[in-house]
Amino acid sequence: MSVWHIAGGRRLSGSVRVQGAKNAVLPIMAASVLAPCLTELTNVPELRDVDATIRILRGLGCAVERQGGAVSIDSRPLARAEIPHSLMRELRSSVIFLGALLGRCSGARLSMPGGCELGPRPIDLHLMSLRALGAEIDERAGELVCSVPQGLRGAAIALPLPSVGATENAMLAACLARGETVIMNAAREPEIAELQNFLNKLGADVSGAGTPTVTIRGRPLDPGRVEHRIMPDRIVSSTYLAACAAAGGDIELTGVNPTHFSTVLRSLSECGCDIMADGGGVRLVSSGNLRAPMPVITGPYPAFPTDAQPLMLSACLRARGTSVFVENVFQNRFRFTEELARLGARIHTEGRVAVVTGVEALHGAPAVATDLRGGAALIIAALSAEGETDILDSGHIERGYERFDANLRALGADITLIDTKGP
Repeated sequence: MSVWHIAGGRRLSGSVRVQGAKNAVLPIMAASVLAPCLTELTNVPELRDVDATIRILRGLGCAVERQGGAVSIDSRPLARAEIPHSLMRELRSSVIFLGALLGRCSGARLSMPGGCELGPRPIDLHLMSLRALGAEIDERAGELVCSVPQGLRGAAIALPLPSVGATENAMLAACLARGETVIMNAAREPEIAELQNFLNKLGADVSGAGTPTVTIRGRPLDPGRVEHRIMPDRIVSSTYLAACAAAGGDIELTGVNPTHFSTVLRSLSECGCDIMADGGGVRLVSSGNLRAPMPVITGPYPAFPTDAQPLMLSACLRARGTSVFVENVFQNRFRFTEELARLGARIHTEGRVAVVTGVEALHGAPAVATDLRGGAALIIAALSAEGETDILDSGHIERGYERFDANLRALGADITLIDTKGP
């Protein structure tokens, strides 16, 4: 258990280099087991979720070494295709190992995954896709027992909605399937294209990532050694920009791709922020006196990302006028707004809609991080509030943000992360 202590009211200024993307590195680490080879990854963020993935890889028999932002994975000694509940419950993305293990080992045994409690997030689409490829999956007592007695075979997979995880799992399994697989209505997120780039380095034949149709032609993989640098994190980029927008200041992000979070940049611009973006950086200048943007409506990429919605909502708490947020991805995404109300925010939620009425000032208060992005939203609000805020956190925020407190302090924030050593 940790406490984030923030004394608000300080403007942010300076430059920060954005970490590697959590939502890109986790499926790539799972993909490393597809072929018996040595994988060298760089720009890997130091996160709880990455640590959990390393433990899963080691539990499967892989040799994994980490030195700062570099992670080396030797999947040649992989000897098991079973992940225990103690590891699966730590992060929802652990289910991505299912497709990779079915491809490499022709079988797998996993418990149902964990992660943030954002409402029902069934893995039905994952299982539907893998069954289409020839997998037999028995769901019993919270476990998934999977096999491919006839071997994986290519198939046409039409997803009813563009699920990122289901697209990734199908891509992984299809790499070693016989014949051609076509995924229709595939997720289009930048992380999907990143996974395609890595898979092709492994020797796979994958095309179309970033479009609604992804094609995989199965074939043996034997690359020997692969090197890959992880793309920058677009949600972390959005977080720092939203923090500066709310608190006021002038910051620059380096090592980013602005096209990956253009919808967030557009909304921040509508709030009155001055934004200058080029191929590898973004600068944002904010007076801290914002106005309500056009309604923010989340959806699959290229729509406004659901993970950035809490960040944008928090930036609008003191904006003039009324800000409207429509959440189309997760049912319980607004749980964090009850904690923002402790700081004086005026938020009315009904179903998938949240209406924020801007207030003159926020005031520091005790609060609890309910999930990863909700916790980051609380930090953004605390940075722009008067007085001091203590945010109790059971580890949510560190699942997605590397050295968040140190980076914010470098930008001028008064923030301290205190480990309480509690349960």
